Amino acid sequence: MAESAAAQEWARHWQHAELPDLDLLRARYVRHTFPRHSHEGYVFATVTSGVEEVGLPEGTVHAGPGTVIMINPEVPHTARAGVPEGWAYATLYPSAQVVNDIAADLTGTRGTVGFAGPGVTDPRAARLISEVHRAAEEGNALAADSVLRVLVAQLLDRHGSVPPTRTPHSAGARDAARARAVLEERMERPPTLEGLAAELGTSPFALLRAFKKQYGMPPHTWLTDARVRRARRLLDAGTAPAEAAAAVGFTDQPHLNRHFTRIVGVPPGAYQRERARTYKTDRALAP
Repeated sequence: MAESAAAQEWARHWQHAELPDLDLLRARYVRHTFPRHSHEGYVFATVTSGVEEVGLPEGTVHAGPGTVIMINPEVPHTARAGVPEGWAYATLYPSAQVVNDIAADLTGTRGTVGFAGPGVTDPRAARLISEVHRAAEEGNALAADSVLRVLVAQLLDRHGSVPPTRTPHSAGARDAARARAVLEERMERPPTLEGLAAELGTSPFALLRAFKKQYGMPPHTWLTDARVRRARRLLDAGTAPAEAAAAVGFTDQPHLNRHFTRIVGVPPGAYQRERARTYKTDRALAP
């Protein structure tokens, strides 16, 4: 009997205790799809088998083995399998601060850096991503940190660019920014689109169009993504999943489980257990 698609899927999303500004994901997905979402930091991934389809504002990237995917902070994207057997990959999520500090160390200039060409064939960079994973999994934080810096330096040299700025000059962009601030502040009990538009002095459809143009997704999709981000921070701090769900405005823990798993790639319980295991291992190894 053929193995089910669910049984073929596996994922580990974790941190090394000595590298708190770097998340690591190694996974194989077959049916799992990532809805439109974004990250506060950067994404550097390499596909090791199969094909991943990454939906980005500039189009869809079909990433096969050896392809390196680079996504800048706050860029909305989706991901799904590009072939029936799915895809396996290794992904690094360094914080914006880490990448920009490396860039400043290399160039002597401060500011936000970007990467052009989200999907490129770069075997050496692909190998470096896997080496960061291998070093972290072996508990070698020095090697993982060192190889990460070599990777970022190479990607900047070959694919670095100035990221576009989204300064809210127009009235619509300003309304979108104000709406985002309201949703961030009142995440537990957000207003309806009609109520939010009335509060900002605009129409629902105008706000919907402006928000999607500014942030790449409608307000309700952005809010789900923001709730998952905040839930991650709460889980990192040791908050129980059920409490985290209530704190960010999900109706219950299953609601959190569903959206968290879709966006992060692992359930909140598994995510938190990896954090706890990392912390315990670090304590056990401390002199």
